[in-house]
Amino acid sequence: MKYYLIAGEASGDLHGSNLIKELKKCDPEAEFRFFGGDLMQAQGGTLVRHYKDMAFMGFVNVLLNLRKVLGNMSACKKDIKRYKPDAVILIDYPSFNLKIAQYVKRKRKLKKTPVFYYISPKIWAWKEHRIHAIRKYIDRVFCILPFEVPYYQKHRLDVTYVGNPSVDSVAFRECKDETFEEFTSRNNLAGKEIIAILAGSRKQEIKKCLPVMMKAVEKFTRYQFVIAGAPGIDPALYDKYLYRNPRFGIVFGQTYNLLQHSSAAVINSGTASLEAALFNVPQVVGYHVMGGKLARWIFQRLIKVKWASLVNLISGKLVVKEFLADEFTSENLERELYLILRDEEYRNEMLKNYAKMQKILGETGASRRTAEEIYKRIQHS
Repeated sequence: MKYYLIAGEASGDLHGSNLIKELKKCDPEAEFRFFGGDLMQAQGGTLVRHYKDMAFMGFVNVLLNLRKVLGNMSACKKDIKRYKPDAVILIDYPSFNLKIAQYVKRKRKLKKTPVFYYISPKIWAWKEHRIHAIRKYIDRVFCILPFEVPYYQKHRLDVTYVGNPSVDSVAFRECKDETFEEFTSRNNLAGKEIIAILAGSRKQEIKKCLPVMMKAVEKFTRYQFVIAGAPGIDPALYDKYLYRNPRFGIVFGQTYNLLQHSSAAVINSGTASLEAALFNVPQVVGYHVMGGKLARWIFQRLIKVKWASLVNLISGKLVVKEFLADEFTSENLERELYLILRDEEYRNEMLKNYAKMQKILGETGASRRTAEEIYKRIQHS
């Protein structure tokens, strides 16, 4: 079988690579083409376009890069038409992927090609109107968050909860047996406990979030501060921040290694927040939004969920503190870090809630279950 996968950012590349690995077990003759990244490419197949050339965030940035965005879209459509895959697999990235799904289902020579959505769009939070496109152009949605199932069923869509791929990625990580001493020695770090800083995977996020996060931790002199360099980002972006702050270290391609050995983390809201919880790392979540109080007011009225962090959403309650828009300040992050690091009861309560969240997510096997169902459905289509 021939498979065409589309992932538009680092987390999608990770989960796409695990899905490819499992599809190869189901289908030893499988062939792959994809928009993705280095991890997917390492599993075999043809990388058509790297996600680092696709990660444009926000209306203004998309508008400024409109020619490149439209070029990527056109290239993807033409490549799918030439390749004639047996299945198209979309991984998150809804603004791009739903347009591709529409193209496939409207193209006469492609419309019988099954289109699967793995890591479905977060329409339960915002842009609920996308449900119409999903109902019209997607053959099967594979949910990775338990509360998504009743949401989609409410909208008369058949979905499958396959488990969460981050559970797999953390459980089967290659660095599992690495010691703290091995990690710090290999990266020329000190022997102090670590506060990890994960400022996002996109250039715009990093520029807005990293300076605030760095300022928030600098008074915790008992600890060393280590930044997780985002894959696909030029290391030069970090240089100006590190040059002024020699007390900070940075590692690339080692986010899991870093979380495994950290005592606390300051995290840009997203998949990283969930991953930190799976590593049992106490955290504080922050996210920059232009517009201050007005932006937060709009956020609270337009967004249909109470929280931004996946940890809180899955738990159904506030487990980790979130500071968004005007509340995203170094003072607020520092105050929460103080509680995490100095108040044992506070820290232990967060860890207990992590354990409950992990039970809600369920066992490993998300990628395997998704691959098996995709392969079975193609055979019977």
